[in-house]
Amino acid sequence: MRKFPLEGLRVFEFGGNVAGPYVGWILAELGADVTKIERPEGDDARTWGPPFWNGSSTMFHAINRNKKSLCIDLTDPCKAEALRARIIEEADVVVQNLRPGVAAKLGFSAESLRKEIPGLIYCNLNAYGAAGPLRNEPGYDSLMQAFGGIMSVTGVEGCPPVRAGISIIDKGTGMWCVIGILAALYERKSTGIGCVVDGSLLETTLGWMAFHAAAFQATGEAPERLGTSARGVVPYQGYECSDGYLIVAASNDRLFVKLCGALDRPEWIDDDRFATNPRRVENKTVLNKMLEELLKTRTRDEWQEILNSAGVPTSPIQTVEEALNHEQVAALGMAQETGDDSMKLFGLPVSFDGERPPLRNLAPPLGDAGQVDSPNGAADAD
Repeated sequence: MRKFPLEGLRVFEFGGNVAGPYVGWILAELGADVTKIERPEGDDARTWGPPFWNGSSTMFHAINRNKKSLCIDLTDPCKAEALRARIIEEADVVVQNLRPGVAAKLGFSAESLRKEIPGLIYCNLNAYGAAGPLRNEPGYDSLMQAFGGIMSVTGVEGCPPVRAGISIIDKGTGMWCVIGILAALYERKSTGIGCVVDGSLLETTLGWMAFHAAAFQATGEAPERLGTSARGVVPYQGYECSDGYLIVAASNDRLFVKLCGALDRPEWIDDDRFATNPRRVENKTVLNKMLEELLKTRTRDEWQEILNSAGVPTSPIQTVEEALNHEQVAALGMAQETGDDSMKLFGLPVSFDGERPPLRNLAPPLGDAGQVDSPNGAADAD
């Protein structure tokens, strides 16, 4: 088995729920030694169920594998000081997504730790960011999807706002923070000096909204909720077939010509309403109606075979079960064995020389890393 990029890196993760642990999960998958610091009752996400598996929620297992858990009451000054001493001795990276001000109150702020460890990379993951009137407010994924405008463009026009079905802001922020940490580690190689990396749920939300923000400023028009389609490209959406839905992505004029040929509708090619993508966008209602009426006449598998053979990109809208059981997913080896035939966990979506980082251990039982030693050398049980 190959050595993975971050082997030997020591990381301490403070916080819980999704965003902060997602940072730790990525670093752990890349080979880092990640110690998760938990309250005596544990990360809230342990109880975010049902469903549960191996004593914790399935969500907790998905983003806390390959870590160790250190259970400690940080309001106990002796235990906090013992942990602080261990971090000063061992840490390369500290990640925290505690409520604003809590890390400093407990003695684990970036300023205090970096005085002792100049090479430390310290990552703050906040809700609303490090500046501004809301900087001290707590936040969650759904709040940011609402606040930053994502819910205003998700779903179908005329229906209530819809949250994206996955925690895109939590996980996206985790990814940005990892990018920042890796950049800081690269810089440290030449300078020997660490830095503070700041990321936030709101900044991630605004980053994801860049296209919509630019379009609004150019037109003054509020973006529509487009369901399965995308702004500015037609046809590019899900169409109902006789037994389900199929995404058809004819995203340029060349693909539209291929689509017309595959559907045996050559007259659409010469129709001025559909001659270019901007014209198709202007006339999307009539074109989509024609496509919907035609695609309902066959199954999604039949249409997928026809369109893919013509070089038109498509995908069925699959259930989780269909995706898990698809031969393409199996071929990638993303779903890794846990030792329980009823459960596989997805690994890191990156491989190195064709090898994906392995599942080294499942999400840790609360406190599996044991205890910290107090500054006077006596062991403190947690």
